[in-house]
Amino acid sequence: MKQNSEKDLITRCSKQDRKAQFELFERYKVALYSSVFRILNEEDLAHDALQEAFIEIFKGIKKFRGECTLGFWMKRIAIRKAIKLAKSRILFTPLDQVTALPDRTPLDGWIDGELLDVAIRELPTGCRSVFLLIEVEGYKHAECAALLSISENTSKSQLSYAKKLLRGKLNELIKA
Repeated sequence: MKQNSEKDLITRCSKQDRKAQFELFERYKVALYSSVFRILNEEDLAHDALQEAFIEIFKGIKKFRGECTLGFWMKRIAIRKAIKLAKSRILFTPLDQVTALPDRTPLDGWIDGELLDVAIRELPTGCRSVFLLIEVEGYKHAECAALLSISENTSKSQLSYAKKLLRGKLNELIKA
């Protein structure tokens, strides 16, 4: 039943039906905002990215072919908008600093989602962006590299760096 109502919603949105657009916005705003906020780590920018994403979604919904779920299609648009807004702010850690950290730091306690979210938000922008795209959003290194305009090797090293930093930050937060 949801699929039929979603198809109907897509059809109505492609005809510029404002009620359908509002319904689509209401259905997906929280999930999309969550994705863009994690990347941008700033509320105002996240709202801007979300607004730009929905403008593109409403303009391009006629082109949606159903090769993936509507939510996935919309999320990719939102993530691209967030990355576009963040590009000037994303700094990547040089490789010599990435390899300088110890390889494995065991966690000294139990962590929950809130603690993990805090630790992720404290990561430097470059490795945080790569970590979120690959580990949270499910992108491959090649896709992540293309989105961020970096090499695949940089994507891999930044992910490794993010994981090392994350273990250390989580240990700090557990002990606090």
